[in-house]
Amino acid sequence: LKMPSNTEHWNEIFSSTDDINLGWYEEKPTQLIELLNKIENWQGVSIFVSGAGTCTLVEELLAQQARLVLNDISSEALNSIKARIGEQQEGIYWLCQDISQPINEKIPELDIWIDRAVLHFLTEEQQIVGYFDNIKNNLKVGAYALFAEFSKQGAEMCAGLAIRQYSVDELSGRLGNEFELVSHFEYVFTNPRGDKKPYIYALYRRVL
Repeated sequence: LKMPSNTEHWNEIFSSTDDINLGWYEEKPTQLIELLNKIENWQGVSIFVSGAGTCTLVEELLAQQARLVLNDISSEALNSIKARIGEQQEGIYWLCQDISQPINEKIPELDIWIDRAVLHFLTEEQQIVGYFDNIKNNLKVGAYALFAEFSKQGAEMCAGLAIRQYSVDELSGRLGNEFELVSHFEYVFTNPRGDKKPYIYALYRRVL
């Protein structure tokens, strides 16, 4: 694993680029909210955001009184969120680590795990297995996992890095029979530069 170089890579991106110019910037994370709304009474629950970056999803979740665990490999990204939300950060748990590595810190019990375009940056099998181990080790029966990844028709590179494209079948296979597919759809995201990026969105519930 190339943890130090990846950390430096992302710190450089988040420290040198305005949010609105990031290739994945969304003014409002409409598709993620659409999937969250398929979960009964999700407002006020405990949510893990993998690779939080500087996304506006944080404010959307805080507006619903969610209790947040915000993860990113980049301290610059997390510091940017802290500066942006100010006093609202009270009660947020901050986790600065490579999410393909075991979560060894004692984090709050989770109801929902959200991944918006993080998993697809993990390209080595060891990293991917480690990532899904974290999901399985931290989500109880009845909890949900929500994914937004580049689809099989999606980009092969992002932010100067090679990525891995996903299908619902692969996500389901990685999660195994402990999880059932609740909902999924394809979505073409138009980034700030006008480029069209095909994504797959999927929501799972842990049943075993």
